[in-house]
Amino acid sequence: MATNNKVIAICRSGGEFVTNKDDGLLSYSGSGDAFAIDIDQNTSMSDFKTELAEYFGFGVETMTLKYFLPGNKKTLITISKDKDFMRMVKFSADAGTVEVFVMPQESGVVNVSNMPASRSSRTTASEGVVPVITAAGDDDIVDEDMTNDFQIDLAMPDESPLPCNFVLVDQKHHTAIQQWENVITGVDQRFNSFIEFRDALHKYSVAHGFAYKYKKNDSHRVSVKCKAQGCPWRITAARLSTTQLICIKKMNPRHTCERAVIKPGYRATRGWVRTILKEKLKAFPDYKPKDIAEDIKREYGIQLNYSQAWRAKEVAREQLQGSYKEAYSQLPLLCEKIKETNPASIAVFATKEDSSFHRLFISFYASISGFKQGSRPLLFLDNAVLNSKYQGVMLIATASDAEDGVFPVAFAVVDAETEENWLWFLQQLKSALSESRRITFVADFQNGLKNAIPQVFEDAHHAYCLRQLAEKMNTDLKGQFSHEARRYMLNDFYSVAYATTPEGYCSALESMKNISPDACKWVTESEPHHWANALFQGERYNQMYSTFGLDFYSWVSEAHEFPITQMIDEFRAKMMQSIYTRQVQSRDWVTTLTPSNEEKLQKEMALAHTLQVSPPEGSLFQVNGGDSSINIVDIDQCDCDCKIWRLTGLPCSHAVAVIMCIEKSPYEYCSRYLTVESHRLMYAESIHPVPNMDRMMMEEAVEGLVAVTPPPTRRTPGRPKMKRVEPLDMIKRQLQCSKCKGLGHNKKTCKAD
Repeated sequence: MATNNKVIAICRSGGEFVTNKDDGLLSYSGSGDAFAIDIDQNTSMSDFKTELAEYFGFGVETMTLKYFLPGNKKTLITISKDKDFMRMVKFSADAGTVEVFVMPQESGVVNVSNMPASRSSRTTASEGVVPVITAAGDDDIVDEDMTNDFQIDLAMPDESPLPCNFVLVDQKHHTAIQQWENVITGVDQRFNSFIEFRDALHKYSVAHGFAYKYKKNDSHRVSVKCKAQGCPWRITAARLSTTQLICIKKMNPRHTCERAVIKPGYRATRGWVRTILKEKLKAFPDYKPKDIAEDIKREYGIQLNYSQAWRAKEVAREQLQGSYKEAYSQLPLLCEKIKETNPASIAVFATKEDSSFHRLFISFYASISGFKQGSRPLLFLDNAVLNSKYQGVMLIATASDAEDGVFPVAFAVVDAETEENWLWFLQQLKSALSESRRITFVADFQNGLKNAIPQVFEDAHHAYCLRQLAEKMNTDLKGQFSHEARRYMLNDFYSVAYATTPEGYCSALESMKNISPDACKWVTESEPHHWANALFQGERYNQMYSTFGLDFYSWVSEAHEFPITQMIDEFRAKMMQSIYTRQVQSRDWVTTLTPSNEEKLQKEMALAHTLQVSPPEGSLFQVNGGDSSINIVDIDQCDCDCKIWRLTGLPCSHAVAVIMCIEKSPYEYCSRYLTVESHRLMYAESIHPVPNMDRMMMEEAVEGLVAVTPPPTRRTPGRPKMKRVEPLDMIKRQLQCSKCKGLGHNKKTCKAD
């Protein structure tokens, strides 16, 4: 038992591992030495190895340490760094003991061939195994699947093995490889395709430790021989007549070569790693390259660097999801199928003169109908960068339901965010909606939107996104103020924006002026009638930010790396599920207003009981508060001088007091867009599934459809960056010199005398 968090490490050396063929469990047998060491979280790996070196007579730098996880006798874990050692102690704490196997480090690898990896050498022969493994550059990863409809010339001499791509780090026969020993059973065994057969052949050769080469490799027959000169091992597979199946016709399973004395290594090409990753990616789509490299090393003894793992994942994912390039050619058919399965939907695309993809617009009928029947005349415009193989940008138009939930109305995929593309998007949106109401757009004022919105929607209101405006102010004035001063200035800016009355607006502006006249000037010159509540002429229901559709951004982050047709179908599926979920939720609502709005109104009604209403003058009522405040309510215009009623669509406490005074129901004066009825109308229609694209492409091509090729843009190097919405008060602290108090530098770089 472990006491005081100590673990007894039973260290053994001199034996060997034996695999039980029935259950695959490993056991350590043979004579050898063993002794015990107490270890805990404070023990360092270097001290542990030093003590082992003294006892077993190994060099500290030339020993390898391995152990089993508790309850797992199939997988050996290698201890290569302090972090691995700490994990071993932690994993073994409950058991109190751990067996550590000490062995001399495997000899280093050598390169037995200086022949460069030419293009022909990669495409004219295939190596199952080579005796010695050498490392190659990242760019040498090649796919060895050969599906061309012609016979491949085999010019590679037997004595010149192909250069390998990955390093074999553990030459023990891994359990994961042993399961491949019987993937080929003999004559009459059948496969679904030549690719499947070649994959099985590769695994079989790895498990049995021999190299092979192709004698014939085309779309009708594959004939392979052992690479060792004079060895009789042969196998031939051919297509089974009248079927698509591949059948092994001949096989001589006998080897006379020296394969048994060769420690097995393997030519782990990108295609080989792909076959390993495909099943795992089905279960774990977010499988990270770092985890891929660690798992491949542990299970197969192959060491990949991050770039190799990432590229192998890309190939495997494309095999699972389909070709990125071919997906663009499917866009015309996809648009037709969307309109066929969802009548009255809009799905249009445009190409450039060279037929390369330019832009795509989609709006489902359920979205169009929902916006027109139950949504406030309020739309949020924003964008999301797509980090797919061919890049691109998604333009998004979302609405807000009565519960302030995100309701996607339309989206487009374009090659870049430009004024021209925004103009095209808005034109398609206007055509889809055929809206007679005066719409308020909450959107950025840059990237062409400032000009595009009034050009397409002549009578619309454009409310500038407050977040993007605040970021611009912070950037423009950053060099003039300290961090603390900018924080106060930003708070005053929000006060200016949220003030509901001209008096409140002027008061907040004066407060900002006390900090900096320049900041005050910046605000007054930034067209506040487009964003300040007190001056804005439209109705935006207190929605201040175009980044309203956070749910939609999460959908983009989950699907942005899919081929374009699959990405669109993922969005369709998400929208379909969202509509159905909210349909079900609203069935149980029994109030007039939706739950959140009912709660808000009840609070205003409770406050109204503390107010006094004076006799009216026409439609005007004076409401006196307990704090001596006075508000004027115009019951005919549904307005109060506090502006809360007009801003939110719900009567404020002053209005509720008047409504109750004239013995009417406050519900009669609430915006209809906040009712359960409107909410249900918004989600009344459903989005229907679109047929599987792979199956559609097998059908006869539709005449008249335009051929679409991928855009010329390609993903830039580096880690993809998805759209992140930072907290509104996020301001990075600027350097301030402790010597001269200046900004933008520190004491060390200060040039003051």
